[in-house]
Amino acid sequence: MLSDAQKKHLRRLGHERKPIVFAGKAGIGAAFIAEVDRALIDHELVKVRARAGDRDERDSMLAELARATRAELVQRIGHVALFYRANPEKQGIILPG
Repeated sequence: MLSDAQKKHLRRLGHERKPIVFAGKAGIGAAFIAEVDRALIDHELVKVRARAGDRDERDSMLAELARATRAELVQRIGHVALFYRANPEKQGIILPG
């Protein structure tokens, strides 16, 4: 569980990043989850654009994605969500205490 200070730090780092994974109206499947998982291994902090129908559907999709990838949903603004998962082997992002 991330503290508010850690989330603020991650939001600051994620601000300049572009979404690198896109979820379509079909939702998320095993291949999509694997792609996000791989991006989290490589980058630790990943922006995802979810093009789901309504807000509830989008929230459900993003919550499922966080659960499936064991990542923390740091922020969601509109269709874009920021996910974080530390890489225990090669930690690139140092979080504040």
